[in-house]
Amino acid sequence: MRFPRDSRPTGSAILCLLSLASISIAADADKTTTSTACTASSTSGAFFDLRPDIALKPNPDGSKPAHSNGAPIVDYHAKGFDYGSNFTLNICGAVVEPVEDVIGLEESKWQNVSAYYTSKGDVYSLGLQSGMLISRGKELVLQYTGGSPCGKSTKKNPDLEDRSTIHEGASYRGSDFERDGDAPSATVTGAAKAKETDEPKRRKSATIFFSCDRDAGAGAAQVSYIATDPEECSYVFKVKSQNACAGVEPHKPGSVGPGSVFLIIFAIAVLVYLLGGIFYQRTMAHARGWKQLPNYSLWASVWSFICDFFVIVTSSCAQFLPHRRGYHYVSGSPSGRGRSSREDENRLIDQYDEEWED
Repeated sequence: MRFPRDSRPTGSAILCLLSLASISIAADADKTTTSTACTASSTSGAFFDLRPDIALKPNPDGSKPAHSNGAPIVDYHAKGFDYGSNFTLNICGAVVEPVEDVIGLEESKWQNVSAYYTSKGDVYSLGLQSGMLISRGKELVLQYTGGSPCGKSTKKNPDLEDRSTIHEGASYRGSDFERDGDAPSATVTGAAKAKETDEPKRRKSATIFFSCDRDAGAGAAQVSYIATDPEECSYVFKVKSQNACAGVEPHKPGSVGPGSVFLIIFAIAVLVYLLGGIFYQRTMAHARGWKQLPNYSLWASVWSFICDFFVIVTSSCAQFLPHRRGYHYVSGSPSGRGRSSREDENRLIDQYDEEWED
């Protein structure tokens, strides 16, 4: 989006927007702890992971890498509309398609370009690779810096420049300029060079705002170009992605999870209950032995109930166990031998009873 030089209100509004974005990034009110590149955890407990949105380089045969997990293999593109150029960028990584002859960057940094655009055959970088996400409420912010130079780099005094041009190569003669220390050509030229003020060279940067996209059929992330400042140094983009929605941070190996925290709290509570109860029963109630335990009668009845329940269950299950074959012959046999033996015993007892009565 190009702004005319005489449209001061519009330019001021864009500058205010970019200033607020920079201030929000640098603010410490809502600090974010980032342990892995392209992930962020806010102080409120929300976890953001944009690693699935990173475009990866495909294999030489054009297939997706084995560790892609559905990640795109092409760069993201955003239309510039009235800006005059379209933009190419990647999220938390360098662009997939390599770029060359980037304006104002060393050749060793070409492979780290994360956003760029092409104008009249020239490639301009909008920043180098960065994976530092910053959480601001429900949105995420990612910033690329160190792009191609932008703005004015030097300022010269026009009067001194004109004077140095006029006096350059001139020869002075006469009594006023015969002495060596009064030669003005060298001093005027030196003063002009000394009064040149070099400003620090600004570089292009890109600020990307992420918003949550809850549409299940949205697919890949969508990048939109928002605005740039009048000097074309700061560019603002917006990305809608399903991965920008707040989630729960996965458990890390070696860290204490929610279950472990609950067990630790429970163990401490039980320890305090036992030690406090024993101290009270021993000092105040003068109890000894097992009766020192707090609520001894309650726990004794619970233990007795558990023992009785175990006996009932085991005895009930024993009925379903197969009996040994020898016991069947003792208690009774299919041929009736056990019944006749009992009758003989009864007759013998009756006989003894009659003899005893006599």
